[in-house]
Amino acid sequence: MVRVTEALRDPEAALSRCIREIVDFVDAEGWDRPPAMFALVRTAELAAAEPDLLDQLEDGAEVTPLEQPPLPEDIDGGSPALDEFLATTSWPESVAGCALVQEIVILPPGAENEIGDVTGEAARESAFAHPEHKRARLFAGVLRDGPSLALLQLEPDEDADPYAEVELLTHDELAPDLVHALYATLDAEPDDD
Repeated sequence: MVRVTEALRDPEAALSRCIREIVDFVDAEGWDRPPAMFALVRTAELAAAEPDLLDQLEDGAEVTPLEQPPLPEDIDGGSPALDEFLATTSWPESVAGCALVQEIVILPPGAENEIGDVTGEAARESAFAHPEHKRARLFAGVLRDGPSLALLQLEPDEDADPYAEVELLTHDELAPDLVHALYATLDAEPDDD
């Protein structure tokens, strides 16, 4: 792949636009999807390396998401297997960033006390069994030596308009451990397999 060395014009806007493209892609696929990983590559580099893709690339996008092969089947949102997967993942220098999408369960404040000290799959099952649980998608993306962005999409109610724009929520402290783990995949040395 041809390497473009000049800096992105607006890294935050580039990451935001790229994550929004992922949101639209994942939302079109519906719910009950396993976690998905995306490599974020500079659009100019991708166009130079793969000119046949030019008509599929978004006009004006500085960064393009590329969905990676499915994660191992034992990985689900928030699982120790996901933590281990990220800890052993690395990207080549040609990858400008990465993003992860996973479905999670949100509980109301204090509900953790009702669930108790269970962990892993038992905790997930207990969370889904809670009468006030809410499913959501967590989108987290980072650029190498650049900004990060984490967004939350609550699962719409059954009677919601299927054509309504996806509502996304964010907070400065949304998923800091996941963001850190994604940055770590960019710092790790790729395997020479």
